[in-house]
Amino acid sequence: MKILFLTNVPSPYRVDFFNELGKYCDLTVLFEKETSSIRNDSWKNYSFDTFEGHILKGKSVGKASAITFETFKYIKDKSFDKIICANFSSPTGILAIEYMRLLKREYYLESDGGFAKSGSSIKEILKKHIMSGARGYFSTGKEHDNYYLQYGAKKENIYRYPFTSIKEKDILTEIVSDEQKKKIRKKLNKGEDKMILAVGQFVHRKGFDVLLKAANTLPENIGYYFVGGEPTEEYIQLKNEYNLNNVHFVGFKSKAELTEYYKAADLFVLPTREDIWGLVINEAMANALPVITTNRCIAGLELVKDGENGYIVDIDDIKALSDKINKILFHEDIKAFSKKSIEIAKEYTIEHMVERHIEILEMSEGNKNAEAK
Repeated sequence: MKILFLTNVPSPYRVDFFNELGKYCDLTVLFEKETSSIRNDSWKNYSFDTFEGHILKGKSVGKASAITFETFKYIKDKSFDKIICANFSSPTGILAIEYMRLLKREYYLESDGGFAKSGSSIKEILKKHIMSGARGYFSTGKEHDNYYLQYGAKKENIYRYPFTSIKEKDILTEIVSDEQKKKIRKKLNKGEDKMILAVGQFVHRKGFDVLLKAANTLPENIGYYFVGGEPTEEYIQLKNEYNLNNVHFVGFKSKAELTEYYKAADLFVLPTREDIWGLVINEAMANALPVITTNRCIAGLELVKDGENGYIVDIDDIKALSDKINKILFHEDIKAFSKKSIEIAKEYTIEHMVERHIEILEMSEGNKNAEAK
């Protein structure tokens, strides 16, 4: 099977996926840009090992988008059996979709997730126009299904797949013992009795202010470690206002360093106000961590089983977040939660993600042949 895949930038987890997918098909991937303007240089350390990858030439129009017409020559190539468009919200993706419609070429849409919005604004009407004509839709879960349905997809054309950045080898085979955690914390120079990890950029959407406010109501023997960026003045002021000496802003860490933080922690918290997925949840669960996140995080809604490996709380609910942190750290069987996280993470690997993609494409080809008869 010969596949053409359109996307925005060669992010590390996407390149890992493409390198695995390329083992099972003849794959060509078109990238709008070399990298995202908000990512560090580690995103440029990629290698196209099993697929043909092309960084297209065009005019940058955003953090991870560009305008280019170079996709057209590939779309015209009838040797491609399947075309998947994962950049359908960018100018390049929109142009590609319109061109495929003009040529009457079938295509599939794929994204990490999405929350459906109501309304009849020009933007909403345009989204429905862009998204309503695909042969199939790759969905990461129930909320994503609703998103596609809102914008014109037919239910029978929506296919679920396990979205992740984790390979099978990245998942722990057993939980980290208390003794091991103590050794790792000593190596990292982390001294509190309990350790909560949060990973992401210091932007309002991530809800880290909610976690800081919750920390103010909880015992001081819990350490809160924020990894992934430099805090803005707002978060520094909150820490100082509440005199939170147990809150630590760690900054960016490499993948290997971050893995040590995952292993050292007791609990992972993502109090996001909205994440169309949230790959850090996959990462946390692969490292046997219980997870608390919100009802506006699709990864949480799909991967976190309430009372089994974590909890889902409403956004901006400081008391609920505080209560669930307290419950997991001091009252629940945290080892049982950890085991459940590993069990679920094993279903969400890049290998399974690739397997499902091939299955969907072959199945849809079979349906197409059946319809032709």
